[in-house]
Amino acid sequence: MKKIIALAMLVTFGITGMNAQETTKKLKAVKAKIATTKVNGAGMLFASETIDYGTVAHNSDGRREFVFTNNGNKPLIITNAQGSCGCTVPTYPKEPIAPGAKGVIGVKYDTSRGGQPFTKTITLTSNAVVPTKTLTIKGNVLAAETSKS
Repeated sequence: MKKIIALAMLVTFGITGMNAQETTKKLKAVKAKIATTKVNGAGMLFASETIDYGTVAHNSDGRREFVFTNNGNKPLIITNAQGSCGCTVPTYPKEPIAPGAKGVIGVKYDTSRGGQPFTKTITLTSNAVVPTKTLTIKGNVLAAETSKS
């Protein structure tokens, strides 16, 4: 009886493992297709539209970067980048990004505001086919250590 149960478990885990591998392959194929998608005009294709800081120390370096590619056939011009509050300061390339070229959106979160989780957005305005793009940063800044007397 134990052998039958063990065999049944092996078969079940084997089938589950094969399905998981097949799902992973399909997901990779979809991502590859999206990455090679071209648009007529200027485009912005980000490696990731969300950056998770994880848990960071109070007053640590809050700088991160979003990397994107102009997946269009015309130069991309970003005209504005606006953080959702004063604690989120974005930077963006002022020069046009050629078709196929990469660019970087920098963001600095003020980590002096500790003790709670955060989720903030950066709104980009450009001449892309979809002219407005929202990026997200999230994480948790530890509370400042209190000095003991």
